[in-house]
Amino acid sequence: RKIIFEKQWFYLDNAIGHIYGTTFEVTNGGNLQPKQEVEETTTETKEAGTDNRNIVDDGKSQKLTHDDIKALKDKGIKGQEIVQQLIENSTTFRDKTEFAQDKYIKKKKKKYEAVITIVKPSTRILSTMYYAREPGKINHLRYDTLAQMLTLGNIRAGNKMIVMETCSGLVLGAVMERMGGYGSIIQMYPGGGPVRAATSCFGFPKPFFDNLHEFPLSKVQSLLSGTFSTETLPSDPEDNALVEEESNGLPEEKQTSLQDAEEEPATEAAMEITQTEEQETMDINAEDVEFKQNKEKENKENVREKQIKQFERRKKLMETAALLNEKNADGLIVASKFHPTPLLLSLLEFVAPSRPFVVYCQYKEPLLECYTKLRERGGVINLKLSETWLRNYQVLPDRSHPKLTMSGGGGYLLSGITVVLDKGKSDSSNSEALKMEEPSPKRCKVQDLHC
Repeated sequence: RKIIFEKQWFYLDNAIGHIYGTTFEVTNGGNLQPKQEVEETTTETKEAGTDNRNIVDDGKSQKLTHDDIKALKDKGIKGQEIVQQLIENSTTFRDKTEFAQDKYIKKKKKKYEAVITIVKPSTRILSTMYYAREPGKINHLRYDTLAQMLTLGNIRAGNKMIVMETCSGLVLGAVMERMGGYGSIIQMYPGGGPVRAATSCFGFPKPFFDNLHEFPLSKVQSLLSGTFSTETLPSDPEDNALVEEESNGLPEEKQTSLQDAEEEPATEAAMEITQTEEQETMDINAEDVEFKQNKEKENKENVREKQIKQFERRKKLMETAALLNEKNADGLIVASKFHPTPLLLSLLEFVAPSRPFVVYCQYKEPLLECYTKLRERGGVINLKLSETWLRNYQVLPDRSHPKLTMSGGGGYLLSGITVVLDKGKSDSSNSEALKMEEPSPKRCKVQDLHC
């Protein structure tokens, strides 16, 4: 199919079989051809100015018009030659500094050279792309914040992780990539089903999805209270289908026997007429029977497929519920658009003691509330609320400097470690601690008032 990417359209048929990192040129028909590396002749010393102060951007420095460039493209002249002609027809190019000339050439090459490099997808590339183009779909989760989440969550091969995210599957894909197909992941999802648009972009092999389980958020409370149960599982769909086929096979035999019994001979002339009429009616009846049979078969197949899907879905749901009921998860990652406090308090029940958890939120206030609730509840240590600060730098020879534009914020992270929570002692210890922390003069005043 036709792929449109940054005002460029092409077909990927010729890219199949090449390694990642191959650079292609887009031809006139939208086909891709591997680009041959041409050594740039830089033997001639470039004429460059020492200062850009005298250059005025009045739009008259370029002699080639838009129609001239279009005519060059129609002739089939490659982008490299068009860039060379633009340089030759520019009156201010030689007066620019060497750095300004390189910048000009780079800008024109990007505009006129139809060159594409196919890169292997990774967490870094996908998170950068999503944050630059569609940050709303990933809750404005910046790539450095995602890296902090993976580090603080201790994501590694062999873990049993619980992931709750509404970031189009980007966080799930990052966790799957770091685990490398070893261990198990339980994805908690709101609504009818999980969203994994970004996860599919990673191009994981099928074995990666064997240990990926999913569980609806709506059934978490019932699982915690012990009232969780799926609907009664249907019997094996194959047996039902066989019974239906046998029952539907009987009327066909009856119909044929009845048709044979109805044929009775009369006079010779009448025989000919009745035979022709009977043949016509037989043909029509046969067509009707065939049509009905085909329809019945299609309906049976559809019902059978639905039964199989329901059976598999319920079976997987029961397996996931059994995994969660073990309450020995090695970590928890939450990055959703919902309020983190109820999510975290309910999902922490499935995490084993001495395991990390990380919660991402675009705003600070929900995490502050979550922080105080966890302090009151207990069962966690090393609670930290943090925000990472990021600044991009341009690193080039003799011109490394911070970039003029930088990100305003990449969201906030709340991280901590679970410990064993003794519910009986926690309430009394909290009340005793509050009494101990209360200053003595304040206590006296309270006593006086009661008297």
